[in-house]
Amino acid sequence: MPPSFQQTDYTNAGRHFETTHWSVVAKAAEQQTPEAEQAMEALCKDYWFPLYGYLRRKGSTPQEAEDLTQSFFAERVVTKKIFKGVSADKGKFRNWLLASLKNYVNNEWDKRTAEKRGGKASHVSLDLEGAEDFYSMEHGLTCDPENTFDHTWAITVLKNSMEKLRLRYQQGGRGELFEQLRFLLPGGKSKSSYKEISDRIGKSEDATKMAASRFRQEFGFVLREEIRRTVSTPDELQEELQYLMSLLSR
Repeated sequence: MPPSFQQTDYTNAGRHFETTHWSVVAKAAEQQTPEAEQAMEALCKDYWFPLYGYLRRKGSTPQEAEDLTQSFFAERVVTKKIFKGVSADKGKFRNWLLASLKNYVNNEWDKRTAEKRGGKASHVSLDLEGAEDFYSMEHGLTCDPENTFDHTWAITVLKNSMEKLRLRYQQGGRGELFEQLRFLLPGGKSKSSYKEISDRIGKSEDATKMAASRFRQEFGFVLREEIRRTVSTPDELQEELQYLMSLLSR
């Protein structure tokens, strides 16, 4: 089942659409600051695997997909070439990034030479080890390339959101509570009852149920914030959230 989260009041959401991937994109072509570089590193970390999955489903071998993903980030993202002239009202970030990869593959793949793999191209550090195992584990054989990209994007957003919530709980001294509650999210695989969990964390069953309810609400907020960074308007936020939920239900 897909996650089901309590709605958040976004009446004044317009003023929040500032610190997004799009704002990073808009500044990336003009600025050379530590903050911009950190944002670029985060962008590469978040999106390399969805792009790798797309290339594999498109027919690239594992080595070709690794090489193309590495080269795309090194030659287009790190060098900021793809950000030239980009407007932050362009729409959904994932759609723009995939279109940029398609354009790169169509126009640049045939220009790549052996010397680029020798170190003369710009370099970006991507943790590609185990990519093929992860790809094989995450995807069925019937997905087309675009669906593979979208499904992997959904998984990445979900995992990033879970990690941010985990850090929040740890910093608040609630790390063990997080570990006990994380599988209670809709679609989770926990076989433990509330009674068993309450015994492990030393709370009453009613208190555990309340903690689980708050946990789901917090996760829903973190997930919304993660998606918000990749869209231009509140309406797109709701569309992307609904689309992500539909992908996870397949």
